[in-house]
Amino acid sequence: MTGELSVLVVEDEPLSLDELVHLLRGVPGVGQVASAPDAMSALKLLRDREFDAAFLDIGMPGLDGMELAAVLSRLARPPAVVFVTASQAHAIDAFGIGAVDYLLKPASAGRVRQALERVGRARAASAAPGTPAASATPGIPAGAPPEPAGDLAVLKVESAGRTRFVRREQVRFVEAHGDHVRLDTRDGRFLVRMPLSALEHSWSQAGFLRVHRSFLLALRAVEDLRTDVVGQLVAHTAGGDVPVSRRHARHLKEQLFAAAREGRVGGARR
Repeated sequence: MTGELSVLVVEDEPLSLDELVHLLRGVPGVGQVASAPDAMSALKLLRDREFDAAFLDIGMPGLDGMELAAVLSRLARPPAVVFVTASQAHAIDAFGIGAVDYLLKPASAGRVRQALERVGRARAASAAPGTPAASATPGIPAGAPPEPAGDLAVLKVESAGRTRFVRREQVRFVEAHGDHVRLDTRDGRFLVRMPLSALEHSWSQAGFLRVHRSFLLALRAVEDLRTDVVGQLVAHTAGGDVPVSRRHARHLKEQLFAAAREGRVGGARR
């Protein structure tokens, strides 16, 4: 490996977490090693920094390792993913989503070193001129400044053999659909495999608000609030009406008022 690798470890079992961090710090060529006890904590770390590799446990509460890996794959500069788990049951799925290695617990020092060598090769390949990872992202100006890694500012959407990149500011609202979310944009609606909670966490600082258990709403897209025929409060957007639950209604109104004073709402048709 050339250069120092920065590594993030996500593991909900304290003893396993400490052991893996210890093994990683003992490998020459490894620089920073950060840790998180769950996926949400990991996403918070990714807001402020980037990592070359992420070692993920699969069986975690909340977002599991597979779901977290799907979220990480949509970052502007995704880390290479290594799964660390007690079972081989998910190995095929793991490599299917692009993991560079799959370690069984308890991982040995030699096996961890081997995984890091694979990470190093993967990072070197992605940085090589002319590779897909080094090419400009379609639809994004070549001179545009990079987005913070943890913001999920660009989502990759694959449908019917086509790949499309949807920027966060194009989205008016997001609706949960099982283990997918549906993005409503001016150009259409697109399904992405990730939990709504991941977008809520990453987009909350960009003017998106949870207004219902199944909906995330961009404040800038709200044209007005109204009541439908059955008395349900809805936020009207150019893409349609978004239901607002009672528990979220007051907070939404407060946020809309604050945004209106700052000129950040008014029915943005994006």
